[in-house]
Amino acid sequence: MKQRSKYRRNRRNRKTRYRKARWLNRKNSIKTDRFSPTMTSKIHAHLKEMKFVKSILPITKQVVETATFDPHALKNPAVLTNKWLYQKGVNYGYANTKAYVLARDGYRCQHCKGKSKNKRLEVHHIIFRSMGGSNEESNLMTLCKTCHDALHCGEVVLKKKGKKKGQLHHATQMNSIRVQLLKRTCAEETFGFMTKEHRQLMGLPKEHYFDAVAIATEGVIPTFQTNNLLFKKCVSDGDYQQTKGIRSEQVIPTGKLFSFRKFDKVQHKGKEYFIKGRMSTGYAILMDIKGDKVELKPIPKFSKMRRRSARKSWIMMQKNISSFDSCVI
Repeated sequence: MKQRSKYRRNRRNRKTRYRKARWLNRKNSIKTDRFSPTMTSKIHAHLKEMKFVKSILPITKQVVETATFDPHALKNPAVLTNKWLYQKGVNYGYANTKAYVLARDGYRCQHCKGKSKNKRLEVHHIIFRSMGGSNEESNLMTLCKTCHDALHCGEVVLKKKGKKKGQLHHATQMNSIRVQLLKRTCAEETFGFMTKEHRQLMGLPKEHYFDAVAIATEGVIPTFQTNNLLFKKCVSDGDYQQTKGIRSEQVIPTGKLFSFRKFDKVQHKGKEYFIKGRMSTGYAILMDIKGDKVELKPIPKFSKMRRRSARKSWIMMQKNISSFDSCVI
């Protein structure tokens, strides 16, 4: 995604650099109580899966396993053992982070140790912010103006290692998604530690589908009627990448090739696969339901396979779980 973003920004700069900025001219962008497109998509993805399960099973009650994330604890794990750090953090008693770093370093340049005789002190980012450096105290150090200017001119090299900026927006998004799911579905809430205890009491191995059994039964020993599982994976409705090459000079064929498209469900030598890639020479790369490439030799030909179903917005396959046999009652 970062590579795509780089190409997109480069293209905008080349072709639309004289246009007036229009990124904040839409009502949806400035209205209150608005979720970002990313958040909206993630919430809808959860609701869509719930709706799909309701379409094939007689659901009478919903139990959702959720988790809450503490961004402060993720950033500073020491607060888990010392609750006072929530109120008394690293900067407690100082005006800001800069004041703390100056006091921590004893108001002394950490490179020349005061040999430059320059009394003007500045706080420097060890890893530059332009390179993803953090604003935390672990990435800051005190330098005199002489050393600071020399460093930015390339005359000085620091040996101290810094810290890159950490990303906690995923944890914040999950906290918001949890609230919205409980509000929109009226489902009961459970937590991972409860699921683990129930699954262990049942004697089931650690798998996502066994976790679902433990959540649904709420600790009651289940009676399994089948050992077949339905695996489902969402795929793109179309092909996002239309071209390849540095300047998008090569067009990627996205239509049918030998009457087959990507993600078509096919049968080859009695087994079902999905098309992962196609070759103009008449060969195909196949994958399983998880998206992993299947190593087949010789490489399967289109003429030797039969299409079972056309490409859809999700791919599904039933599988027999051998480890499930010992649990069937």
